[in-house]
Amino acid sequence: MSEQRRAPSKAQQSRHAARELAVQGLYQWQLTGKSIAMVEAEFRSQVADDDLEDHENWHKVMEIADLALFHDLLHGVVRHREELDRAIAPLLDRRLEDLDAIERAILRLGAYELAKRLEVPYRAVINEGVELAKSFGATEGHKYVNGILDKLAARLRSAEVSARRR
Repeated sequence: MSEQRRAPSKAQQSRHAARELAVQGLYQWQLTGKSIAMVEAEFRSQVADDDLEDHENWHKVMEIADLALFHDLLHGVVRHREELDRAIAPLLDRRLEDLDAIERAILRLGAYELAKRLEVPYRAVINEGVELAKSFGATEGHKYVNGILDKLAARLRSAEVSARRR
């Protein structure tokens, strides 16, 4: 018997769009060294480009995104970066700086949600990280992201993970 998946609700789509934008913003922040406020302002000021597909057109993604969540994710990751990096680093097989910039942004985003947004179930954080890595990361990057976020969830949300696995 095949399991049918329900279409994501508007709220789920809105949160996913916010995370997509946050990953792209964090990526830009990592590569350019611009302030996160400047990166956010650039995203918010983009104009529509009708030559792009909807999912590549950040202006259109911005129209459906939960902008409060986008803001919180961007600024929260940057504000807590050192703490997040300390949580992630022991789980890696290489230095954090040696990770692909997209995977580093996704792991920081996932670590932030696991550590600071406790209302988001840990499985949702991991699933979002995997989906973002499939969309933006290297070919097999989603597997790496899944493994790291799974280990991080066990450390940061041990009671929630243990209850789920019983």
